[in-house]
Amino acid sequence: MRKIGILCASDSELEPFFSYIKDKKVTEKAMLKFYEGTIHGVEVAAVYSGVGKVNAAIATQALIDHFFVTAVINGGTAGGMAKDVKLFDTVITERTAFHDVDGSILTEFHPWLSTPYFQGDRELLDRAREYGNISEYPILFGTIVTGDRFIAEQGREEINERFAPLAVDMETAAVAHVCYVNQIPFLAARTITDTADHAGVENFEKNCEKASEISAEIVVGIIGRP
Repeated sequence: MRKIGILCASDSELEPFFSYIKDKKVTEKAMLKFYEGTIHGVEVAAVYSGVGKVNAAIATQALIDHFFVTAVINGGTAGGMAKDVKLFDTVITERTAFHDVDGSILTEFHPWLSTPYFQGDRELLDRAREYGNISEYPILFGTIVTGDRFIAEQGREEINERFAPLAVDMETAAVAHVCYVNQIPFLAARTITDTADHAGVENFEKNCEKASEISAEIVVGIIGRP
């Protein structure tokens, strides 16, 4: 991997990365700020995209077209869905899907997937599993689903029945979608801010800073694997 794109949804999720990025340079494209530099000697370009699928897709394509990244890691936060997922666990994507899009749109039309799921990159997953052996924070591997609304109670049961995800967010599958059509390796590492037992925006806001710091540390650890 010659250059890694790091994408977060918000400024608060990206901010912890700044202490790790050396020789930082800022460039503006598409009304976004991209921060180039190195982490553990690896070239990176980092951006916060704004919330939601379209914003995430715009930022991902810009990372590929203008900053020539050869892999993308989606960091930040997510909501816990499975009952055994706890606050501040980090979920790493083995696969991801849209919970608010009919899967046949992706299988019967462009990009003609064999299933409605986008897969995490095997090499990045191997790196993540290696790092998981030494991480001081819990790391889980499984499914993250994405949609353009915050999930508290409404819709939770239906999403769990359809996808059995570990976590839900508003960007991951969109980043994976763009990476897939560009044949760019992809991974997400999203740390849990809210769960069924600790639901709602107030818990997200309360836990976002700590969760963002954990996610950043884990992403940096993955990048630093030999």
